[in-house]
Order: sequence, then structure tokens, then C-alpha cells
Amino acid sequence: MSKLPAFDGITLRRGKIDAEILEKCKKLKVISRHGVGFDNVDIKFLKKKNIKLLVTATTTSVSPAEHIMFMIMNILKGKDFFDKAVRKGNFESVMHMKHNTFELCNKKFLIIGFGRIGRKLIKRCLGFEMKVYAYDPYVEKNVIESFGGIKIENLADGIKEADIISLSVPLTEETKNMITLDKMKMMKKNAIIINTSRGGIVNEKDLNEALNKKIIYGAGLDVFEKEPPDHNNPLLKNPRVMLSPHAATFTQESLSKMSIETVQNIIDFFESKPNEKSVVKI
Repeated sequence: MSKLPAFDGITLRRGKIDAEILEKCKKLKVISRHGVGFDNVDIKFLKKKNIKLLVTATTTSVSPAEHIMFMIMNILKGKDFFDKAVRKGNFESVMHMKHNTFELCNKKFLIIGFGRIGRKLIKRCLGFEMKVYAYDPYVEKNVIESFGGIKIENLADGIKEADIISLSVPLTEETKNMITLDKMKMMKKNAIIINTSRGGIVNEKDLNEALNKKIIYGAGLDVFEKEPPDHNNPLLKNPRVMLSPHAATFTQESLSKMSIETVQNIIDFFESKPNEKSVVKI
């Protein structure tokens, strides 16, 4: 950190850069994020000092969309249950199993946040013949419909209808604790929640309670309110939730493309030709 003040540009992965650090970086003109989230940067300070923020806008949507589908398939198809049955010699036990599995066909899928990831995700959902709804107050109805989705104007309406809910939104004052126990009580008993966006959007304490009381069927979390989560976080021991370590973009293809784009964004900025899709409007 002591060397940062010497630089005009910074690339940033998971480290946090707050106002105290930024105050010392008098030469800083741009920060290029290796990713699309920016809750680890003091946005107010950047705006005040007119420091530009760039993200990897073109390379971080396919892998997260696939990771969401991976979690859904694991939860609804009982991957761990079946795998363990074979390995433990209980091959015939599945004929009388009490473990529920489900088809994806005709399920109602709610995408919360219809940005880059949401638009990749809807294609995969439609491939499984699901009926897809999207809630995003910043995206016009005709745009969602052009992708084959149905726009939801009221979040509560979508939550009540959905079998599967996936969140792809940034963590802001508007989205913090977006999904609480009250919202979960509106959901179907067989509903599942997938959060690959940011921790804090789904209230973890409420989620654990909803799973334990069978208010909803299951959940998949790639992100946590605190990362890494505390070892005593009850969700780590809850069998009704599938977990991954903030790794939705961790494919060989995505990591390679993100690294190149992160550096290219810096080069393009100093050559006065930044990709407008990569510039965060703050």
C-alpha cells in the first residue's frame, strides 16, 4: 500500500481501497477493477476527486450465468444425494428415496437484475423451457421482452410467483437486505434462491431461519456478508444451502479474459479511448 501514491493508475481485485488510502494517492487518475462489483472502493471519494472507475464489462457474464445454472441443477437434481448413494453401495435405495428432485421444464424463474449476467442467464433458462420473469426498474419492458422475458414491475409479485429466484445486482443502499424473511415468507415452499452477486443482498440470518423452518426449499450462495465467512456462520453447516467461495467467475476462460480486459482498460484510458461499457457512472 505504501507504494500506491506513486502511480497514476491502479488495478484492483479483492482488496479494499477506502478514503484513507485514496487520500494519499495524489496522482491517481483511474482504478481498473478485475471484475464488475465495486463495493470495495470508496465511490464518494472517487466522485469528489474525479477519479475514473473501470470494470471488466465484456468478460464477466458467461461464467456467472453458468455458475447459477450449476447451482440450480445441483439443488434440484440431488447431485450429492445420488452420488453418495452409489459410492456407499445404496444403489437400490433411490427407488424408495425421500429426497425430492425436480424438473426445470415449466418452472417460473425470476431474474432480479437484468444486466450483463441476467441477459446471459435468460438464454440458458429458456433453453430449459422455463418461463422467465425479470425485475429491474432500470430496464425497459421492451428490452426484457426482446430477450424472451416478462417484466415484473413489483418485486413482491415476482417473488410470489417464482420457483427459482436469482439475484444479479450490485450491493447498494437500495439493494442491501433486499431479500429478508418477510420476502421469503411470500415465496413458494419449493422455491430456491441463488445469490452470486454480493453478500448482504440476501439477509443471511433470515435465510438460515427460512431454510431450517422449511419456508423455502433451498438456496445457493457464492457470496457472503463477510468474506471469508466466519467458521461459526450457521449457513456453513446447513445442508439445505449449496455454497461456493465467491468463485462464479473462476473458470479458465473468464479469468484469462478478465485479466486482459483489466489491463486493457488502463491502457485505453491513458490513450483517451476508454470503452464506454467499462466506465462506471458515479
